[in-house]
Amino acid sequence: MKRHFVFGLFLLSTAAVHGEPVWVGRFAGGGGLPAGWQVEHLNPKFPATAYRQRLWDGVPAVEATAVKSMALLGRKITVDLDQTPVLCWRWRIDRPVASADLATKAGDDYAARVYLTFAVPPDALGFATRAKLALARSIWGPAVPDAALNYVWDNSHPVGTLRDNAYTERARMLVVDSGATKAGQWVSQRRNVRDDFRRAFPGLPGTLGGLAIASDTDNTGESAHAGFADFHFVADNEACATP
Repeated sequence: MKRHFVFGLFLLSTAAVHGEPVWVGRFAGGGGLPAGWQVEHLNPKFPATAYRQRLWDGVPAVEATAVKSMALLGRKITVDLDQTPVLCWRWRIDRPVASADLATKAGDDYAARVYLTFAVPPDALGFATRAKLALARSIWGPAVPDAALNYVWDNSHPVGTLRDNAYTERARMLVVDSGATKAGQWVSQRRNVRDDFRRAFPGLPGTLGGLAIASDTDNTGESAHAGFADFHFVADNEACATP
């Protein structure tokens, strides 16, 4: 009897540890935009990047096509990063943006980026930062976040490079793929968002509230073609649900 009781506790503890993935981006094999996602066209001076769902090499995905353009495709999410801090996804590009340079405004373009937004308690921001955010929202609208973390497929900087965005210190750019070596194929990514946010914004409390994807070429005037698929969160010790 004792053996069965202990075995039962083991099964319960295993079930508690091995939870289900929290899916935030599971796409269809065709059609228009995925349900619950919206295009955020931030700068009307440039055309919007085009997005559509498609089956791409057997992967149900969102295809992004940018031609001298910029727009995000995003959605609101609610994820407990203490329970499931690891974001898994797959992406692909045809090629990097050749003349991009994440250190300059003129080069602030990426063949693929995953954009996470965070809400920060006002008292943790300070008066000057709150004033800058209020000004930015008066120009660009209420979607401007308190803090943002961008995972990018860069053209040249080493994987692991972390820098302020060329336009604002409220967004950090973290290179997770670089160059053309893996272009033309699906690449799986796994990032601990909780740890990356702490690295990007030391000592700042933040609550994850939004996820967006983008291909943008408005600054360089180039073109880009990318795919995104299978966004989900898992626990630290859990495997991603996709290869």
